[in-house]
Amino acid sequence: MAGSASNPPAEQPYGWLLTVKGNVLVSPEFPGADSYSFIAYPSLSLRRAGTAEGFNAPDDGISLALFGNSSWSAGLVGRYQTGRYSGDDRKLTGLHDARWAVEPGLFAEYWPLQDTVRLRGEMRFGLNGYNGLVGNLSLDYVHRVGKFVISGGPRMAISGTDYMVTYFGVTAQDALNNAAVTAYKPDAGIKSVGLAAAATYKWNESWATTVNAGYDRLVGSAADSPIVKNLGTSNQFTFGASASYTFPLGYAER
Repeated sequence: MAGSASNPPAEQPYGWLLTVKGNVLVSPEFPGADSYSFIAYPSLSLRRAGTAEGFNAPDDGISLALFGNSSWSAGLVGRYQTGRYSGDDRKLTGLHDARWAVEPGLFAEYWPLQDTVRLRGEMRFGLNGYNGLVGNLSLDYVHRVGKFVISGGPRMAISGTDYMVTYFGVTAQDALNNAAVTAYKPDAGIKSVGLAAAATYKWNESWATTVNAGYDRLVGSAADSPIVKNLGTSNQFTFGASASYTFPLGYAER
């Protein structure tokens, strides 16, 4: 009895794409420092197969979009704030330690010119080192040339009183312990303004590399802190690089 052979079902597109990234960053040892430290850390991102890879500036907080479309998005964000410890630098001897902090919060971004100009804002709340609000505003011009994505634009950081007092304040006891500083209590407001830029090269569908740099100028109460004026600098530079690998997870449902 002759049987009819049926073609095997076509393989379905993968349902999710996971991107694993290795990052290295050179940045000030603490807010207002004139010395630098090097850190390396991993990061992950996940998106549905068939959707375009979204733009993320290297200095964005770690984000998870919960709402939005190709023109806007909003969701959760988090950052890490390095601490300042008197034992790390002889210039800091006698000053109170400012512990590290994690900063969970919310973000929103909007593309007034689709895939070209992005506005982004973050509002976060510090835990551990300080307890208060901080925020970031950024604007990026994004230009795609072949396998390159080049981006950059202005930055602004805003900090509440608790953050400013923790990282830029000087207590009376600090001033007694360290003759290089005087007692000082900063106010909430704009902490810094600056610029950031990045270039990404996509080698193929799986591999990409990025280099980035940024400059922030401490202003207002942060710049007036004796810690910055006498022990550090208002000029804050960052340099970074990353390599990412994207691979599929599972199969999409019919």
